[in-house]
Amino acid sequence: MTNTVQLTKEKVDMEHWLAVAEKIGQIAEVESREADKNGHFSPKVAEAIVEGGINKLMRSKQYGGTFIGVRPFTEIVRKVASHSMAAAWLTNFFAIHDIWPGYLPPKGREEVLGSHELIADVFAPLGRLEKDGDGYRLYGEWNFASGVLWSQWIGLGAMADLGDGLEYVMPVLKTSDPNLKLIENWDTLGLRSTGSNGVHVDGAYIPEHLILKGKDIFGLGKPGGGEYDPQDPVYRMPFMQMFLAAFPATSLGAMDRLIEIFQERTEKRVRVFNGGKNEKNGSGSQRLLAEMKIQVRAAEGLMDRYIEVLEQWQEEGKTIATEEERMELFALRSQAARMAADMALKVILTLGGTSIFKGDPVELFVRDVIAFASHPTQLWEDAMSSYGSTQFGGPGHPTW
Repeated sequence: MTNTVQLTKEKVDMEHWLAVAEKIGQIAEVESREADKNGHFSPKVAEAIVEGGINKLMRSKQYGGTFIGVRPFTEIVRKVASHSMAAAWLTNFFAIHDIWPGYLPPKGREEVLGSHELIADVFAPLGRLEKDGDGYRLYGEWNFASGVLWSQWIGLGAMADLGDGLEYVMPVLKTSDPNLKLIENWDTLGLRSTGSNGVHVDGAYIPEHLILKGKDIFGLGKPGGGEYDPQDPVYRMPFMQMFLAAFPATSLGAMDRLIEIFQERTEKRVRVFNGGKNEKNGSGSQRLLAEMKIQVRAAEGLMDRYIEVLEQWQEEGKTIATEEERMELFALRSQAARMAADMALKVILTLGGTSIFKGDPVELFVRDVIAFASHPTQLWEDAMSSYGSTQFGGPGHPTW
């Protein structure tokens, strides 16, 4: 009886969350062409994410989070991605950006997560900190600040000596800080609607409690300063691998939509240069549709493996992965992204001229899929060479 009740409750919850995801996706899809031109969505997408509560699905319960598990979260992101990869990117990031502030010292956690505001970040260590009294001054310039247009906080990677030698840190500051300037340089091939502009910081003051230490989150897998619940699922998995869990789901959402468009258009397509032949009767399109549907099943298997590993770690409370374990998940993410990119290319080449007009859903998805696959956390060559290295006892990728 208990199992039945629990399963029913989970089903009802997922119906709710998928409905929220569908709403976000539909808002984004309506805006997709204009947002692509402008280089950013209107505030409506971020507002829908916040109003729906999805941004709190991966944060610690101690700070108002409603963690529902990695697998349900990936289903939500996949649903949004079937409408818009750019909207899925923001939906995912606005949720997972609530994870790392949970590793700040207790006062920092209270300040950032207690504000219940949106958070952006750039992990690349491009900044420097200079000591100033009890705190530090931050200097640097960063690109790819996803979500910065709608966020109130931002974490920015830097290298600093806080007393124990040079180390990786991530200072956190308000996006409204007068020493932070937005660099409007987001003019990219794909994922244009995310508005992932750059930022320049010239001497912003950072108190010590707003500095995330890399050795805490990556080395120990425990929040700085203690005062956390070790049974909270957010603190029972390696941070980076959990942080990136919905990337394969984003690839799958795009694959879902590309297949849907391909099948719909092929059903109606008449080839004037092929003697008026109905393309649904063409063996080439028939084979491609079958191949793509099987590829989705294969990609689902990759994602299932990724989630199973995380769920096992959560059960064990394992917060640090081995080199080989990290690289396997890196390879799984990158393979899913590559499969989506390969599919996108086949779809646009097979559908032909009608799919190449600017703003056509296929044209937009193709560009977004390519941009998505180019993200450093899923670069195929890096992932496969690094995973292969660990199979022979060698080192993995130093970051992912």
